[in-house]
Amino acid sequence: MDFLSLNRRQFIKNSSKAAAGMALTASLAHPDITTTPKAAKLRFSVIGINHGHIYGMTDAVTRGGGQLVSFYAKEADLAAAFVKKYPFVKQVKSEKEILEDNSIQLILSSGIPVDRAPLGIEVMKHGKDYLVDKPGIITLEQLAEVRKVQKETKRIYSIMYSERLENKATVRAGEMIKEGVIGNVIQTIGLGPHRMSPASRPAWFFDKKYYGGIITDIGSHQFDQFLFFTGSTVAEVVCSQIANVHFPQYPEFEDFGDVMMKGNQGAGYLRVDWFTPDGLNSWGDGRLTILGTEGYIEIRKNIDIATDHPGGSHLYLVNQKETRYIDCSKGTLPFGGQFVDDVLNRTETAMTQEHCFLATELALKAQKYASRLNVRK
Repeated sequence: MDFLSLNRRQFIKNSSKAAAGMALTASLAHPDITTTPKAAKLRFSVIGINHGHIYGMTDAVTRGGGQLVSFYAKEADLAAAFVKKYPFVKQVKSEKEILEDNSIQLILSSGIPVDRAPLGIEVMKHGKDYLVDKPGIITLEQLAEVRKVQKETKRIYSIMYSERLENKATVRAGEMIKEGVIGNVIQTIGLGPHRMSPASRPAWFFDKKYYGGIITDIGSHQFDQFLFFTGSTVAEVVCSQIANVHFPQYPEFEDFGDVMMKGNQGAGYLRVDWFTPDGLNSWGDGRLTILGTEGYIEIRKNIDIATDHPGGSHLYLVNQKETRYIDCSKGTLPFGGQFVDDVLNRTETAMTQEHCFLATELALKAQKYASRLNVRK
């Protein structure tokens, strides 16, 4: 545990600028998110804040009507940053204080990936619902235990797939597909490049037993989108491959992965990598193409390098009637409200439990059974 704690602090220290940028962007977009809602629908807490995604998760639930009550973090630097963003929140001394607080209905977490499923199991056993950063589960053994406890407790175990749920262009694409603007969806192609700065990464970042592998980790978004946009409820991995192309000094690390999958309502392909060049004004040029029988949609999530369009959330529509660019930056993000209502009403409007688990299962199987691409450049 000392090894993990040390490297957690190192990781956060080296990535603090990026986390601060994400928090600032969220605050500018939603200036009221650092205040408690006047009429909160539920009380929630946070355990584990090792990734900056926790800020977006917290803001989404707050916008949806949640009241952030307390948090626990082992690391003093992480705790200080969290209190600075949410000055009204109570810092507690142990996970137990939150788990045994009967007034708390929901717990959020973005701890180190290997720790996320064990915490979620404890959360459900304590009668609370759980929203965790991706990857929410990193082995098939963890998935089996999570499924077992979820079935027994009937609690919600949900994973925050932010590339779909917190990107306004992706949300708008879902609405347009329901409207039938591109006909029936045939295939999704998801690209998830990320920036890699080895000197800024802790030791555990390069070890699969802590993060699960490249497909389990950053590929998890793409499985969620494949199921959602095709409407598939049954799916399987056709083939997958992983590689360490450029970092032989880290033998347990993977910097490239791709997967082909098929479902009962469509097909999918994904590619993920750690090769975003420093010259790009974003951590990754994430893209999603959705092919339909009557047209297609392309989403450029974080940046549009072919134009002067600022920021992210860009959508291109091509169908039988038109070719059109749509700026989605002023759109809405309904996940927070839907999820809060699901917790209160025991419904599944934000994401069904089976969808959550199936997306995870696909990622874990693609990772486990991937062939090794032996490339050295």
